[in-house]
Amino acid sequence: QVQLVESGGGLVQAGDSLRLSCAASGLTFSNYAMGWFRQAPGKERDFVASISRTGITTYYADSVKARFTIARDNAKNTVFLEMDNLKPEDTASYYCAAALRPFTAAQTMSVRTPGEGYWGQGTQVTVSS
Repeated sequence: QVQLVESGGGLVQAGDSLRLSCAASGLTFSNYAMGWFRQAPGKERDFVASISRTGITTYYADSVKARFTIARDNAKNTVFLEMDNLKPEDTASYYCAAALRPFTAAQTMSVRTPGEGYWGQGTQVTVSS
């Protein structure tokens, strides 16, 4: 049974930083592209960042480029999202995602396909102005 468990969310002020973690189990972690999505109330779940199986290649949504950094530790089955210079518009539930095929802002089919992609339960990030 695949489990993705996020942690690290919280309430911060604009300009602050947070580091999200996602611990994966029940899968061969190094075989999966990993990433993060976010969903604000009343809005769709949007791509934030992803990282290749080896960690060499990363992708970011335009809205978070130069502020967020994704990384992974294959020895610890964990993926991270370092978020700097947070803005109120970053407020959302953040979801960890895993998929056998790479996914980007333009192509998220792999993670949205049942049995091929997996989701965590989410962690809330709230940024006050």
